[in-house]
Amino acid sequence: MEDLNERKQAILYAVIKNYLETGEPVGSRTISKGTDLNLSSATIRNEMSDLEDLGYITSPHTSAGRIPTDKGYRFYVDKLMLEKDREVSEVKEVMLNQTERMEKIFKQLVSYVAKTTQLPTMISAPSITKNRVKFIQLSYVDDKHILLVVVMEGNVVRNRMIPKSSGLNNEEMLRLNMLLNTHLNGLTLQEINIGLISKIKGAAGEFDSVVEEVLNTIADTISEDDLEIYTSGATNIFKYPELADSQRASEFLDSFEDKEDLAELINEVQMDSEKSGTGLQVYIGDEAPSKNLKDCSLVTATYDLGDGVKGTIGIIGPKRMDYKNVMSNLSNLKNQLESTLKRSEEDDLQ
Repeated sequence: MEDLNERKQAILYAVIKNYLETGEPVGSRTISKGTDLNLSSATIRNEMSDLEDLGYITSPHTSAGRIPTDKGYRFYVDKLMLEKDREVSEVKEVMLNQTERMEKIFKQLVSYVAKTTQLPTMISAPSITKNRVKFIQLSYVDDKHILLVVVMEGNVVRNRMIPKSSGLNNEEMLRLNMLLNTHLNGLTLQEINIGLISKIKGAAGEFDSVVEEVLNTIADTISEDDLEIYTSGATNIFKYPELADSQRASEFLDSFEDKEDLAELINEVQMDSEKSGTGLQVYIGDEAPSKNLKDCSLVTATYDLGDGVKGTIGIIGPKRMDYKNVMSNLSNLKNQLESTLKRSEEDDLQ
């Protein structure tokens, strides 16, 4: 980026952002109207001409607009990485303090709810439930390898080295970068359905294996987000005769103490909550996402901190639990938790 002054960088960034959003070549009038650069179309045309001479953008023969080259995409990724490093350094201390305070809040809250209701209780810490694809970049490393960079929402970046397919030249590499970003930019993993995958693979032709690597990397990136779960009151289940026999109690305790099972359960609950449009969910018997809860009822409340960051509070008990009381308590707890965590975050940022 040494050969680009601040204005050229801003115009190049605008070209790339606009092209990723529309998939169409970008002209000077689009940048002049769609940004706050306060530059005339003539000035922008001159700068775009310089950027083309420097190899950052190119002009398709059928259009006067420009599209990014691999060198231009590399600029975009490097700029994202610089922004990510700055963000990390700015919020690192804040996040450390916030994590310690939030852990204390969750431990106190889950213990309080379990004692108040006399029922097993779980609370998941907030996590990103909808991590969207922000940018994808394929770059040559050598004759046998390609570097795949996937940037997710929140500037989560993953790199993966993949084998280079024979016949994958510079032109095909640029086409694949355009294809992947045009179709996947802004989507969550759940929104990348079979029909879309087939369409992208069909367009990729003999290079469909590259598409497969990209999708696997996106899936791996999202699954790496560990879910922190706090539990309390497991032995309260023995107070109910219908759940206290050895087999049922053993199945319940195994499920309640297995963090992987609980993480799967919470993920299912949050998806159900999103579909229903309500923060409260009630599962009775076989309706529960976990087969080990088939003799129980599960009442959950999903709290939402915005930007796809969510967590879940869950209370487990017999089918004859006091649903009205439990649902009322959970609704109040949900609202209090959202207020407490949002206020805590605002205090940290001041």
